[in-house]
Amino acid sequence: MTIATGNIFTNLPDATSGEAFQTLLERDGVKIERIISHGQATPEGEWYDQKWDEWVLLLSGRAGLLIEGEAEPRELEIGEYLLLPAGCRHRVAWTAPNSPTIWLAIHWKTG
Repeated sequence: MTIATGNIFTNLPDATSGEAFQTLLERDGVKIERIISHGQATPEGEWYDQKWDEWVLLLSGRAGLLIEGEAEPRELEIGEYLLLPAGCRHRVAWTAPNSPTIWLAIHWKTG
């Protein structure tokens, strides 16, 4: 038996030049990931359109997430989460420019 431990808030990679994605655990079709943003946004005109469900929790910082069909980005603050079902086109409109934004994302395939 292997016991994995860590601290989600320590050893943060430098994300000033690009978002950093770190897989914390991957098992049986589920992936848990830490994402660090620092002022990034999805490039204009690009959308995430995933074939899996994703649940995201904002642990620090702030972010705006635009869901296709919605007029304005949803502003996320610490502690807020949302479920992005497979096929839900979305994009990161903005993240806090002056401090790291830390996301916890859980991905899983449906069906």
